[in-house]
Amino acid sequence: MLEQAEGIVQNIAGRVQDAFGAATGDAGTQLEGKARQVAGKAQQAYGDVLDTVRESAVTNPLGTVAAVAGVGFILGALWARR
Repeated sequence: MLEQAEGIVQNIAGRVQDAFGAATGDAGTQLEGKARQVAGKAQQAYGDVLDTVRESAVTNPLGTVAAVAGVGFILGALWARR
């Protein structure tokens, strides 16, 4: 939930920065604003995924343990190949 809120704030701040850059004719500020918007949207999406995983862990704890064990096994196998 916190990640989503931070993403929303970053997105809004990016929009304001983008608009300020457009109003002043500063392409650098405008580009930074657009980059901030993208970062905010990515953080929002990360928050959505994190919330979904948390909800899944609460509703199906055995499935979550099995999934984590599977991922751990795969990472261990990949690490051992190095």
